[in-house]
Amino acid sequence: MDSRNNELSQSAHRRRLLLQAMGGATLAGAMALGTRAFARPPAGGTDGVLDVAIIGAGLAGLTAARDLQRAGCEGFLVLEARDRVGGRTLNHDLGNGVVSEAGGQWIGPGQTAIFDLARELGIETFPSYYQGRNVYLVGGAHYEEDLSNGPGANAPIVEKLNQLARKVPSKEPWTAADAAEIDRLSVGEWLARQGIDNAARLSFDASIGLTTGTPPSSLALLHYLSLINAADCRMEMLEGFKGGAQETRFVGGSQRLCSTMAEALGDRLRLSCPVHRIVGWDRDIVELHTDQGIIHARQVIAALHPALCNQITFDPPLPEGRAQLQRLWPALAPMRKTVHVYPRPFWREQGLNGQVTQADGPLILSYDNSPPDARLGVLAAFVRTAQLPQEPNQARDTLSAIYAQALGEEALHPSQFHDHDWGKADTWTLTCVGAIPPGFLTRWGRYLKPRVGRLVWSGTETADLWASGMDGAVRSGHRAALEALQALTGAGRHAG
Repeated sequence: MDSRNNELSQSAHRRRLLLQAMGGATLAGAMALGTRAFARPPAGGTDGVLDVAIIGAGLAGLTAARDLQRAGCEGFLVLEARDRVGGRTLNHDLGNGVVSEAGGQWIGPGQTAIFDLARELGIETFPSYYQGRNVYLVGGAHYEEDLSNGPGANAPIVEKLNQLARKVPSKEPWTAADAAEIDRLSVGEWLARQGIDNAARLSFDASIGLTTGTPPSSLALLHYLSLINAADCRMEMLEGFKGGAQETRFVGGSQRLCSTMAEALGDRLRLSCPVHRIVGWDRDIVELHTDQGIIHARQVIAALHPALCNQITFDPPLPEGRAQLQRLWPALAPMRKTVHVYPRPFWREQGLNGQVTQADGPLILSYDNSPPDARLGVLAAFVRTAQLPQEPNQARDTLSAIYAQALGEEALHPSQFHDHDWGKADTWTLTCVGAIPPGFLTRWGRYLKPRVGRLVWSGTETADLWASGMDGAVRSGHRAALEALQALTGAGRHAG
């Protein structure tokens, strides 16, 4: 066979391998790819060059790694700055096999990517506990309401938001017909125009603030509508427990997804290996400068929050649009979650669901985070960092007193207390969720997803559906792996 025919044969073989890889939703159809398609050794091919370097061992990065491995690509490494995997998922070990999640934890209807991943990994799920009455504390006042069947009196406002969301695509909200006009408004400004009362405003402030990490007054209406759009254009699906994105939890906690995927990688995962500098992203071979030396790769998947990408020096500098996106991306929602543990979920005996909202104190929202068999009572909470003492005993006692006001005196005596402030945990978590302000997406959104040279952008913020959620992270990992494979096989040669 002459050299030209041999080249054509190899090209056809690589494209056939890519089609095999694309055959399954998660590249599962490519378990037996040929040895000529990709570099094999963990440290790269015979030239010491990896096919793919993945930055970040959260859900996005590990999903991408899993897909590459299943597609037959062995020449990759996952580089994680922390000394653990999981990214913005993290479990508190409460003992005897019980955990409480310090980071992302819930999934719900429509989040098929993460449900599929959990099933493939053999990780079971169970329903969140939300039956019963919510408690609201306003000053010294205490009132209760059962919201387990939906938004109640706020239904007309919810329906208005749902209708508006139909016109704002979750994939690229900045392309909506009225994007510029919508993006001038915050959610808070829009709500103020609806003439809602204080009780309704408290409810919206709590639910929207927890989903997006910022109060409605600082949140872009365009961004929030895009999140609703991904949730079948139903705010109640985005924000709710019953039939919503908070309906289901993972047995053993959400971090199990990452730890299980990591176990299969062996020496293809490097912890405590932050990437400080990326050189030659516009050339065939990219250099990644890390605490463990220089790594060379043909493709790089940056499975990072956009603002974290700005901690890396790029040489040459990134194109101005992408550089500005990273520089200006909001990173002001670190989140702080606490855990109170009791011998049993005593609030259930009173017909309460453990959800407590405080209008004017350190508690944003507590919720029942007990294990499936309720062998312990676990109250987890989102708190206002500035209003809660940092000293653990003081923080515990302050919240215990609030819980006693809402749930009864038994709340004063927790057996365990845990506190995780994502803003202080490490230098690699700037923020938990995307607190996007008005005017940002219409100016910078178009630079978020397109690859730049050999750089493929991943992470939940880049997802077409369920952006900012764990499902979005998984989806972005699948897409990034496929983009890298396309580039390696030549199908994406002109994309970068």
